[in-house]
This record gives sequence, structure tokens and C-alpha cells, in this order.
Amino acid sequence: MTREIAVVAFVQTRHKTREDGLSEVEMLAPVITEIKERTGVNRFGFTCSGSCDYLAGTPFAFVQALDAVGAWPPISESHVEMDAAWALYEAYVRLLHDDIDTALVYGFGKPSQGDFREVMTQQLDPYYLAPLGPDQVSLAALQARAHMERAGAKEDDLRAVAARSRAAGRDNPFALHLDDPVPDEDYEVAPLRPYDIAPTTDGAAAIVLAAGDKARELCERPAWITGIDHRADAHGLGARDLSRSESTRVAGERAGARGVEVAELHAQFTHEELILREALGLGDDVTVNPSGGAMTANTVMAAGLVRIGEAAARIHDGTAGKVLGHASSGPCLQQNLVCVMEGEPRG
Repeated sequence: MTREIAVVAFVQTRHKTREDGLSEVEMLAPVITEIKERTGVNRFGFTCSGSCDYLAGTPFAFVQALDAVGAWPPISESHVEMDAAWALYEAYVRLLHDDIDTALVYGFGKPSQGDFREVMTQQLDPYYLAPLGPDQVSLAALQARAHMERAGAKEDDLRAVAARSRAAGRDNPFALHLDDPVPDEDYEVAPLRPYDIAPTTDGAAAIVLAAGDKARELCERPAWITGIDHRADAHGLGARDLSRSESTRVAGERAGARGVEVAELHAQFTHEELILREALGLGDDVTVNPSGGAMTANTVMAAGLVRIGEAAARIHDGTAGKVLGHASSGPCLQQNLVCVMEGEPRG
């Protein structure tokens, strides 16, 4: 029988377009302090983080972040050069080993330190695509056009996603409070207008996972992970159908996404929400991104973890019984992780 593992605590910063005067460690420290106070746990069986050395411009930049966690006496620690949702997956697998009961997961990013679009170009194929220099918005525009032509979506559909996300975000104290989209804004890259693109933000987030009775001890209503899976599409953009997300579909099926009441989707562009909804089979009865989603708080290397945390929070406060958190990484939804949580573990 698979061990019962749950999200028992979630903390995040107030995400800002630019966090002046604070280093990544200084942004992270209050988050770690708060989550320790909230759980009453000062040392965890395992610690795993997600960040990007390219944002800081130095190798092994994540090591410095351990100053905020406390690495003495020695701790069991790991790191992924991915969104911290993948750090959560590693921590989940580590807890399945059955020799520890708690894990701390955190992610942080400060994209305002440099030219973020130029940085993200470095993730492209180094032989054929990166030398051409396309940024992520240009590639997203290709995907948006492909989806719109196949599915018949219109620019009004994209604007509706932006409007709903921004309205929800204004009720979220941790998100940017953005005005309603302006229909006649000039294109950033057609068919995407500025409101179709998530504003990158500086910030950090942390989650505590716990197993079995420890989870029940630390949280009145744990968000039990009943399914989690991640899949990747081909790296080469010409080798896959950009109008769909096959990796999300497979991950969603394996994680048991059917029947969720709330879904937090890591959509960094309005058209991505439409693609993800289709891939996961989410109908109109599913509440999508009630937090405002990444369209109002897109902290690089933490936004996916935040989606899982925001979804888990609906279990914690009793407003939902089954929820889904989704994270993405890579160009045009290349890699996708789906985490399904419920108020009570199965069986």
C-alpha cells in the first residue's frame, strides 16, 4: 500500500514585479521562518528546493539559499534546476521510502535581476533553435496561433481568461492587482497582446509535506496527495503538435484528474489555460485559478509550487474536497506536472 502523504502547510511572499533591496536569501528567509512557526517543526527529514542559477548569474546559487533554511547541524538536502513543483515531486518520492515523516520544499526567483526573456532563450535547443534567438513570448505566439486555428478560439476568448484571472487576483493579497485588460492594446507578438502575458514577479514560496499520523498531527485538514505525475513532450518544437499538450493529458490521467472541483493551472499565457483545460478535461463546473493564477503572480521557479499550494489551501480551509495543482516548465508547455489532492486519502 502506498504511503499516505499530504501537503500540511503552504506559505508564500507577496509577489512583486521588482523586489528592490532584497537578495533571494532575504526574500526566502521570512517564508521559511513562517512555515516553521506554523508547523512547529524546525528540522525536517528532507529538504528540497527549486531555483535557476541563470537568474542570479552564478553557478550553484541555490547553495546560498540554505542560509535561510539552516544547514547546521547537517541536513538531508537536494535541489532541482526546475520549478519547485518538481522539488515537491522529489520530496514526495523521498517520503515514500518510509524512513522520514516530514519534508520542506521551497522555490524562489528574482527575474528582475536581468533580461528574463534572454535568459529563457538559453533553455532552447542549443544547435538549431537557440542560435535564432526567439524569446518565450514569440514561441508562445506560435503556439497560440496553432491552438486558435485548430480549436476555433478567438482573441475574445483569450481576453476573457485575462479578465477573469485579473479579477480573481485582486482578491488575493499575495498577487499583483492588475486593471482589466484593454481590448485595443497593441500586439506584443500577434496574436498575443500584453494582457495575454503573465508579468514575471520576484518572490518565494514553501510547502511542508508530511506522512501518515504526522500529517494529521501538523494539520487539522491535510491535503492528501492521491495522484501525482509528470510527463515531457519532445524538446524540438517542430516534433510535436503545439496546439495541444499531450504530456498534460497523460499526466492528468495518471494522477486521476477527473472529478476535481478546483484546478490551479500554471498558465503563463492566456491561450495556455485553454490548452490545459482541454488536456485535463476540465468542464465549466471546475473552478480554475481562483487565486488569479500565474497571470497575476508568476514568480519564476516558484509559480508551479504556488499552484499546488493554492490548490491545497482549498482543502485546508474546507472549501473543496478534491483539487488539482499543475506546474509547467520549458517552452510551449514542454514539461507538465499534475498533483491531485483530496481531503481524505483513498482506501
